Amino acid sequence: MRRITGILLCLLVSSIGWADPPAGYPFVAYDEGLRLARQQNKKIFLYFGRYGCGYCGKTNVETFSNRDLRKLYIKHYILVYVDAESGRRLTLPEGERITEMELGARLNVFSSPVFLYLEPSGEIILRAPGYKTVKDFEDFDRYVQGGYYRNQSINEFLAGKS
Repeated sequence: MRRITGILLCLLVSSIGWADPPAGYPFVAYDEGLRLARQQNKKIFLYFGRYGCGYCGKTNVETFSNRDLRKLYIKHYILVYVDAESGRRLTLPEGERITEMELGARLNVFSSPVFLYLEPSGEIILRAPGYKTVKDFEDFDRYVQGGYYRNQSINEFLAGKS
C-alpha cells in the first residue's frame, strides 16, 4: 500500500510540473502562427512554457481552464505555444531555420512562463511574465484589442488613465 501511495504521489507531483499548452486551445507552432496571423490579420498570443515549470502548470490549471477566457482568446488571437527549452526547428518567414530555444533568446525570454502579444508582423506589443489570473488576461486583452498600447503603457492603462 505504501508503495502504491508513493507512486501516486510521484505521479501527482510530476504532473503539476508538466507544462504542455493548456487543453482545449488550438495552439500552433511559432512559424505556423506567424503565417496564420498574417493571413487572417489577427494578433498573436505567444505562450513560452517549459517542462517542469510549476507556474506554467498553475496557470494552465487555474487560469486557462476558464471557459470564457478560452472563447475570448480563440476569437481574438492566433494562439502560439513555444517550449522554451526545445530543440524543435522552426522556419521563419524569411526562410531562416532556428530552434524554439533560439527564438526564446531572440525575444529575451529566459524564464517561464512568459506571455507575449504580437502584431501579425511579429512585433511585440506586450510582454507579461509569470503566473497570471483570468482577470490579468482579460485586462491584457482589453489593452491589446482596444489599441491602448499605441498611446500608453500597460501600467497607465491598468491605473485607469485610458
